[in-house]
Amino acid sequence: MKSPANGAAAAVTNGEGGEKKSINPELWQACAGPLVNLPAAGTHVVYFPQGHSEQVAASLKKDVNAQVPNYPNLPSKLLCLLHNVTLHADPETDEVYAQMTLQPVSSFDKDALLRSDLALKSNKPPTEFFCKILTASDTSTHGGFSVPRRAAEKTFPPLDFSMQPPAQELVARDLHDNVWNFRHIYRGQPKRHLLTTGWSLFVSGKRLFAGDSVLFMRDEKQQLLLGIRRASRQPTNLSSSVLSSDSMHIGILAAAAHAAANNSPFTVFYNPRASPSEFVIPLAKYYKAVYSNQISLGMRFRMMFETEESGTRRYMGTITGISDLDPVRWKNSQWRNLQVGWDESTAGERRNRVSIWEIEPVTAPFFICPPFFRSKRPRQPGMPAYSRGPCLGLVMISA
Repeated sequence: MKSPANGAAAAVTNGEGGEKKSINPELWQACAGPLVNLPAAGTHVVYFPQGHSEQVAASLKKDVNAQVPNYPNLPSKLLCLLHNVTLHADPETDEVYAQMTLQPVSSFDKDALLRSDLALKSNKPPTEFFCKILTASDTSTHGGFSVPRRAAEKTFPPLDFSMQPPAQELVARDLHDNVWNFRHIYRGQPKRHLLTTGWSLFVSGKRLFAGDSVLFMRDEKQQLLLGIRRASRQPTNLSSSVLSSDSMHIGILAAAAHAAANNSPFTVFYNPRASPSEFVIPLAKYYKAVYSNQISLGMRFRMMFETEESGTRRYMGTITGISDLDPVRWKNSQWRNLQVGWDESTAGERRNRVSIWEIEPVTAPFFICPPFFRSKRPRQPGMPAYSRGPCLGLVMISA
């Protein structure tokens, strides 16, 4: 898991006074998930509007409507400079998301590629935490929260076992800097760690259900922090979701098309728990994936996935096809254009399409394009210069 501290501002709005409060970036990252890696402000990225549109569809459980207009002058990818990244948390649901300001650019030099690569390598090591999926007992109004022994011993202050029963008061802060008080006690047959007094108030206050997750961690000052992750559920008001889905698809595509035509800044919101894949890709990650791998049918690869309670695991697969995910709206797009099959029969929930920068081929690297090039084709009116470049479609100029 990577820390989002690379130039990322962290803020949450106080709903009453509008005051901006700081969000702990390590807690935000823990809530976002172990595979989330935000690009650093001041670096170049590749933005995929098709992936952004997918996030809307995934979060609202509603595919793109056929009536949503196409934007023929909007390329399938935009080379952009990332001006800033701000971390947020929804005041009602605690859902974490990031706000990014992007500006399309026509080219990049080797220094920009180096900055992007250094930013990827300079991420802070992950802060340790424990995450537990809540059971029905954990969310009972008359119950408590059962904490795994190793997690309690590693995260909570030491108990005084001369007391009978051993107990202590815990003070924890959430993403909004709200304070929650819990009684931590070690009791039962067999003995176990429990959060009792204060826990039911937290469950009802956050409207938690079985299947949601709670995580605890300590910051650099050893203060206890806690966050939550919501289990995926269907929207409660389908009709309003359908309406908002179409308008949101149109809004993000229109904003990206305007920015592409005018090289003007625009804002995107990335919800790591709702989005199937990251759609703002660090330039170095994208460049390495496209130039270092010669993709072919039958190629073997590995891909990292998140497991229960914030673990990770690599799954093996084979590339079975290369084709446009949406040949009508996004012709020749690299977004999830690889069709794949998975080795394990238990991998049924793995999606059958991925993007090249998401996988790790097991074959030796093979450079398919020269590292520095400039497009020699004439630029079409209204089209960014890089959209006509060979292979990658992004124009690189030497410093």
